Amino acid sequence: MKISARNVLKGKVVKVIHGAVNSEITLELPGGQQIVSIITKASAERLGLKEGVDAYAVIKASEVMIATD
Repeated sequence: MKISARNVLKGKVVKVIHGAVNSEITLELPGGQQIVSIITKASAERLGLKEGVDAYAVIKASEVMIATD
């Protein structure tokens, strides 16, 4: 896979919740952190996303915000 995004994180799907239109996918990274993404249900099905499957979180944004308390 070649992609222009600079932030590609490999992990394992640990949870999939399908809705009528969208699916919520939870990806666990090697360090135990989790990333949650909302994608279309059609995309989740096309990608074969289910618990235990390896997948990548591809993050491409014009800005990333940092906050503190």
